[in-house]
Amino acid sequence: MPQPRNPENAPRRQFDLIAFDWDGTLFDSTAIITRCIQQAVADVGGTVPGDKEAAFVIGMGLAQALAHAAPDVPSARYPELATRYSYHYKASQNDIVLFEGVLAMLADLRSRQHLLAVATGKSRRGLDDALQAVQLKGLFDGSRTADETAGKPDPRMLHELMAEFDVLPARTLMIGDTTHDLEMARRAGCASVGVSYGAHEPDDFHAFGPRHVAHSVQDLHEWLRRHG
Repeated sequence: MPQPRNPENAPRRQFDLIAFDWDGTLFDSTAIITRCIQQAVADVGGTVPGDKEAAFVIGMGLAQALAHAAPDVPSARYPELATRYSYHYKASQNDIVLFEGVLAMLADLRSRQHLLAVATGKSRRGLDDALQAVQLKGLFDGSRTADETAGKPDPRMLHELMAEFDVLPARTLMIGDTTHDLEMARRAGCASVGVSYGAHEPDDFHAFGPRHVAHSVQDLHEWLRRHG
């Protein structure tokens, strides 16, 4: 379990709470999720979205994402669509790994006594399974998933995490690979950092005013060491 922080010994820092998106930010899953969405839509006879259209919905809650990715599929078939997505994802999930450098970055942030959280469009079960698979269960101080609160870009995930740890928006940083992450941060009054190696095009980030756009985990780690 995370160890209690000692504020008197904490190094000087700009942000007390750092919230990470999961898929495409810490977890190298964008290509597999994109393919699973396409396979699920094909299974129910919908018009299969292209790679860019399928990747756009990553970060949303599952029901919202599949509805957006398959607008010609009747809503009565959304449960079947979700079931097919889950089937394909579970068949591929053992192929997904953390991005190189993530473990070192998280360990460094913990040593600097930041509170660490995950804010994700995954389900609670999906996140818990992923954390267990990569042996990170217990490393994060808190988390929110799309099936237990409002999905992105609604700011409720961040509001709940800030309330849980009694941290102000000005002391909270959201890091993610999609415009959904950055819009959520802006609506919550928090700073954000985008990462360009995930689902969305970095040119789309600038409208949301991120402090930085990182082009690798190493770039992100270095920025956090200097500015976090």
